[in-house]
Amino acid sequence: MKSSKYDVIVVGAGHAGCEAARACARMGLRTAMITMNLDLIAQMSCNPAVGGIAKGHLVREIDALGGVMGEVTDAVGIQFRLLNTSRGPAVWSPRAQCDKKQYRLRMREVLESEPNLRILQAEVAALNINTSRSRSGAGASACQQITGVLLRDGRTISSDAVIITTGTFLNGLAHVGEMKYSCGRNGEAPSNLLGDQLRSLGLAWTRLKTGTPPRLDGRTIDWSRFEEQKGDPEPTPFSFLTNKIEREQISCYISYTSDKTLQILRDSIARSPLYSGQIEGVGPRYCPSIEDKVVKFPDKLRHQIFLEPEGLDTYEVYVNGMSTSMPVDVQTAMVASVPGLEDAEMIRPGYAIEYDAIDPRELSHSLEVKSIQGLFLAGQINGTSGYEEAACQGLVAGINAARKLGNLAPTVISRIEGYTGILIDDLVNKGAEEPYRMFTSRAEFRLHLRIDNADERLTPIGRKVGLVTDERWNLYLKKQEQKQRVRTLLETTRIACASSDEHPTLIQWLKRPEARIASLAEQIRAMLGEEPVHGLLTTIETEAKYAGYIAQQERQIERLRDSEGRKIPQEFEFSEIPGLSAEVKQKLQRVRPETLGQAGRIPGVTPAAVAVLDIYLSLGARA
Repeated sequence: MKSSKYDVIVVGAGHAGCEAARACARMGLRTAMITMNLDLIAQMSCNPAVGGIAKGHLVREIDALGGVMGEVTDAVGIQFRLLNTSRGPAVWSPRAQCDKKQYRLRMREVLESEPNLRILQAEVAALNINTSRSRSGAGASACQQITGVLLRDGRTISSDAVIITTGTFLNGLAHVGEMKYSCGRNGEAPSNLLGDQLRSLGLAWTRLKTGTPPRLDGRTIDWSRFEEQKGDPEPTPFSFLTNKIEREQISCYISYTSDKTLQILRDSIARSPLYSGQIEGVGPRYCPSIEDKVVKFPDKLRHQIFLEPEGLDTYEVYVNGMSTSMPVDVQTAMVASVPGLEDAEMIRPGYAIEYDAIDPRELSHSLEVKSIQGLFLAGQINGTSGYEEAACQGLVAGINAARKLGNLAPTVISRIEGYTGILIDDLVNKGAEEPYRMFTSRAEFRLHLRIDNADERLTPIGRKVGLVTDERWNLYLKKQEQKQRVRTLLETTRIACASSDEHPTLIQWLKRPEARIASLAEQIRAMLGEEPVHGLLTTIETEAKYAGYIAQQERQIERLRDSEGRKIPQEFEFSEIPGLSAEVKQKLQRVRPETLGQAGRIPGVTPAAVAVLDIYLSLGARA
């Protein structure tokens, strides 16, 4: 059968696959994205929401790099909220409830507009890998190189790089009470052939688990019994290209479980596959099922749930906070026990799904598998949970696949450049014993990694690799030019204070807790002769009010940058350092850190061990 040839093949069409495929195509590579169902590209199989605490930071970073998730969300979002506004700007995070159907359609439209991208419907049965010997003689070692994929229908597609973004499809197994069945998502076919091959490649792997709640028919809900939660009056966009969102927003609704709900779950806990031993995979600690909440928090009298519409042209409602794998009859009783849901009809029950994941310590920071040249992994296959965590990995994998084929150095986002860098660094150093979820607490320099300055941190990187368009770049340059002019105005204009004889500059006045740059908007607008770029004034005010803290973090960042600059040679033998314990040597050999800074972030590698390693690196440099 005739073989097709592409530069890059992306396996899977979830959020990671969409970002990876679009990035490769945008960077000039002939790209094929292979999915088992063309109609379910970018399907939101869990809650159709984007963003949230720390996740909103990831979406802003994806957008700043030239990715697509933020633009699509702005186009199809039906409720926007900026979270954590009662706290400082370091942890403000946007979130949007999306129209699930429209998100999928808009993403497919974006992908199909890329001239270098082809979308194919097929199942990948196996990876084609060429094994050769890197040296002759007794010291020869195997060198593996990806050469393409074999499809289940017998076709072979050749490529120099493959990016696997299979989500929960690898040997997927769904659980609803005592019943279990193979599937990838929402009853779709699993990817067992590829999953079985990946288990045979010598890569460390594990089983993880995630879940989803029941969906209800909104026509059967007594909405008057719930607390209404409206969107923000002025929605915060995800994309730096979106100036304003003016669509009417829908409401979500808040309620709580009842005493009866908890009793139903306690009485039926033996039927839960989580507690019967039926499920082997490890679930997400920070997004537990409702039965997990009841068991692990027995003193909690009630649990919050959110009713979130799944779209504008459907009655389907997502019951956020009620993820479960209980039997259907238990789910029915559980739903009916919530005030306002007594007569609610369940459109589809919740379920848990187990799937294979590769230990991400098998990867470099470029997301390429260390032992197989040209093979990249992104998304839940690396042990993460969530659309946003998957999408940022897909974008990084796509960028680095393109750069590898161009014989260019990998693009690595560092911990001081973005939450994307923190996520990947955590994965390749620590692995993932449970589904990894991003939190602001994982960042050492939260005030530096805000949502408003993601473009300053990452858009130049996106421009350098070829993802940032002229439109986005010109907007970025305009924002920087306006920022400089506004800063000059604030630093040179003095004001008289009624309470004293002081004449502080406007920038000094802005440091006061009660001062707001919004009161200077007209003056700034007149000086610029045009509207300030969206978000500019927020950035300037934040940098003024937190100038001392930002300066302190910048000094800490410089120290981290120094340690990241200490490169460890690829062939360095950790086992030959006599001052290290056997455990530390084993951990270093397992991860093979690329820098001294990375070595220090490996669990179990002590500061003393890093100091010894530093000495030996210095001795090697002088030798």
